[in-house]
Amino acid sequence: MSKIGVGLVGVGNCASSLVQGLACHRTANGEMTGVPFPVLSGYTIGDIDVVCAFDVDRRKVGYDLADAIFAEPNCTTRFFPGVPKSGVTVARGPNLDGVSAMMSSAPRGFEVSDEPEPSKGDVIDQIRSSGVQVLVNYLPVGSQSASEFYAECALEAGVAFVNAIPVFLGSDDSWNARFADAGLPILGDDIKAQMGATVVQRHLSHLFDMRGAKLDRAYQLNVGGNTDFLNMLDSNRLSSKRHSKTEAVQSALEERLEDDNIRVGPSDYVSWLDDQKVAYMRLEGQLFGGVPMNMEIRLAVEDSPNAAAMSCIAIRCARIALDRGLSGAISDVCPFLFKHPLQQMNDEHAYERLKQFADLGTRTGETDAV
Repeated sequence: MSKIGVGLVGVGNCASSLVQGLACHRTANGEMTGVPFPVLSGYTIGDIDVVCAFDVDRRKVGYDLADAIFAEPNCTTRFFPGVPKSGVTVARGPNLDGVSAMMSSAPRGFEVSDEPEPSKGDVIDQIRSSGVQVLVNYLPVGSQSASEFYAECALEAGVAFVNAIPVFLGSDDSWNARFADAGLPILGDDIKAQMGATVVQRHLSHLFDMRGAKLDRAYQLNVGGNTDFLNMLDSNRLSSKRHSKTEAVQSALEERLEDDNIRVGPSDYVSWLDDQKVAYMRLEGQLFGGVPMNMEIRLAVEDSPNAAAMSCIAIRCARIALDRGLSGAISDVCPFLFKHPLQQMNDEHAYERLKQFADLGTRTGETDAV
């Protein structure tokens, strides 16, 4: 299979985990732990080749990607510190709303590059000249205008777009139509982590329905120490994330909970946690005869590798969609990979649809959305 040229928008913790994972996979000759879907329609994660990257921090712009992924304020685990030089120099991106006011108080600081901001044409030229086929959006939570800028660049450059953050593009009818009209796939929104709090709570919530119990109320409270948790102290940046996570849980239920009976989303920033996220979940309900019960779960994960694992699937699926001439939101893929897809689906159906897409092509006319 040919390589998949990938462009990264944002060289933060998720990009660091992705690049480390790709290097680790190559060194281990494909025998790396925790790789979901090792092969998708002939593509392995070893076929993913990062050829272009954009950022705005002066400690990353102008540096080789192998060095930039470990520059502050990044704080994720260095599980493969020996990433070789990539030959990819991180390019200057436009600031827009990708630079949050909250970052000025970051313990590791945030230092905006003094290089001039590029024009839209400059960014498109960089995407084209570097051989990008799939552009991945890893901007900070709440970067609405910056995400739309790069989506526009993807359209004009003629590449697929993977929206890993909770800004609603792939699940938006107008953006979906624009990518469909351009003959390009868009995958999103808000990557669903490999073993994250959302997927765990979805399955536990669905279990109530499967076992005939009644779920009355639930919460999921998350704390972490990376820059996304810091940014989400700004309520304007938090709203889309909370909506995305809440809808992901609600869509797993046969009967939605009243808004006052569910609370899902980031709760606080604790700097010394670094890239570790700790989630506290509680589900209260009734068993046979209305007898009350509750369960509490604590989940601690390294946030960015948890997301990077699923990005490896999304990137390959975007390339498969390009190979097949598919466009717009890819409904056979997005419900399994993202918290806020255009079409929600329960995880068992979504899993089967993704396998079907990867091995036998797409199916049409499905009615198993929820």
